[in-house]
Amino acid sequence: MAILALDIGATKFAAGVVDAAGAVTAVRRAPVPVRGVWDVCRELLVSVADGAAVSAIGIGSAGPVDEPAGITKPLNIPEWRDGFPIVAAVRELFPGAAVRFAMDGACLALAEQHSGALHGVRNALAMTVSSGIGGGIIVDGRVSLGRTGNAGHIGHIVVPGWDVRCACGGVGCVEAVASGMSSARWAREQGWPGETGAELARAARAGDPIAVSALARAGTALGQAISSAAALLDIDTVVIGGGFAHSGEPLWGPLRVAVDRHAGLGFLRGLRVELSRLDEGATLVGAAVLACSDTDPFATATSGFPEE
Repeated sequence: MAILALDIGATKFAAGVVDAAGAVTAVRRAPVPVRGVWDVCRELLVSVADGAAVSAIGIGSAGPVDEPAGITKPLNIPEWRDGFPIVAAVRELFPGAAVRFAMDGACLALAEQHSGALHGVRNALAMTVSSGIGGGIIVDGRVSLGRTGNAGHIGHIVVPGWDVRCACGGVGCVEAVASGMSSARWAREQGWPGETGAELARAARAGDPIAVSALARAGTALGQAISSAAALLDIDTVVIGGGFAHSGEPLWGPLRVAVDRHAGLGFLRGLRVELSRLDEGATLVGAAVLACSDTDPFATATSGFPEE
C-alpha cells in the first residue's frame, strides 16, 4: 500500500511517494494552470501512485484554507479562490485512503520540527518567503492550526510604512511588500528591466542599485513582521525557507537590522532567525509527516502543569 504526499503551491503542484523511512521519493511537479486546476492535480497524483493501492495521503496547501471542511482557497489560484473541496476530491480519487490536510505553513513547521532546524524546539515560527509569504507556529512542542487551519499566516501581518494593496484585500501586508513576486513588481516600477524574484536577487548581489533597494525594502519589512510575531507568540527561534529567502546578504542584512531595532523586549533578547536547511520540498516533507502520523500531530499540547 502506497502513502502519498501532495503540495499545492501558489505556482506549482508537487506530489511524491512516501517510503518506509518517511522520505518522499518519485517526486513529480507540474505548474498550476489558469484553468483545469484539479485535472492537473489529479493527473499528478495518479502518476505518482502508478497503479498502486493508496492507504494514506497528506496534503499541504497554500492558504487560506478551511481545514475542518477540507477546503482550500489559495489567493494565487484564481479558479480555487472561492474554495475547492480538495479532501473530498482526493478521497473520491482514492476511495478508502486516509486523507489528512493542512495549510502549507503548518506542513512547513512539521517538516522543520521533524528533520530541520526546529527539531526539539518547543516554541518557534517557520516561514516561507517565496512568490508569497506563509508560515506555521510551534507552541509548547505542537504545531498549531488555529480555529480554521490558518494559524501562522504571517504573510498578512501589516507592516508600517508601506501603503501597498495586497491580493487578500488588505493594505500593507508583509506579503505585498516583501515576497519575491511583490519585490520584483516594485523594482520594475522603478525601472528595473527584469521579471522574477530570482533575477532580482542576482541583480542585487551584483550591485544593481534598484535591486539592492528592493531587497532592503523586503528585508526591513520581514524583520518588522518577525519582531511583531515573536513578541506576540513569545518564541525564541524563527526559521525561514523558500526561494526568495536564499537571496543572500542584500535581504538578510536589512532583515537583521530591523529585528535588532524592533525586538527590544527583554524576553526577545537572543531571538534566533536563520535560513532553513531544508530544500524547496519542505512542504512536501511536512505533508509526508502528516500522512504517516499514527496520532494527530496537531493535537492540543498539554501545559505540563499538575492537575488540581
